[in-house]
Amino acid sequence: MRITVLGATGGTGLHLVRQSLDAGHHVTAVVRNPRGLPEHPLLETVVADVMDPAAIGAALTGRDAVVSALGPRGKGETTVCSDGARSIITAMRSTGGRRLVVVTASGHVVDEGDGPFTRALVKPLLGRFLREAFADFVRTERVVRDSGLDWTILRPPRLTDGAPRPYRTALDRNVRGGITLARADLAHAALNVLDDPDTVGRTVALGY
Repeated sequence: MRITVLGATGGTGLHLVRQSLDAGHHVTAVVRNPRGLPEHPLLETVVADVMDPAAIGAALTGRDAVVSALGPRGKGETTVCSDGARSIITAMRSTGGRRLVVVTASGHVVDEGDGPFTRALVKPLLGRFLREAFADFVRTERVVRDSGLDWTILRPPRLTDGAPRPYRTALDRNVRGGITLARADLAHAALNVLDDPDTVGRTVALGY
């Protein structure tokens, strides 16, 4: 499979690049700065501004799937995920790409997958603390849903640098009690859904 990863030098992006290469996939990493990326014969590095559809178009052309592992930095106002999603979608439409996987989070979503304590206390507190990031995730998901592409949205809980271990997933609802997930496992899940037709047009929540 030929995969393009945006946000490839972030915590999740690096895991995804390495796991994809280990699985024998050809990976194109779109980055501002290639520092930290491994050297590998199946890795192509493209230095470009992800917010410019024209700049990233060539890196998306002829790929089987595109994964956005973009994420906010800090707790201030941000539009990086939604603006990045718009740019990626615009580029994919111009190049004919179809398969798109985008990472957001589970914290901004309250649904039947959450327990009473999470609904009543945990999520409202998170919403105050991470208000700007959550607002951007809401915008991102709206843009992705309206894209007309073969999309999947991954919704992890709080991410850690822990070791991989068995995790749970749920379609279109949160994972009950799933409050953390290692970035390595999020990358594993992203790679798994790429060729899973059951996840097209769906959200996938994750957690332990």
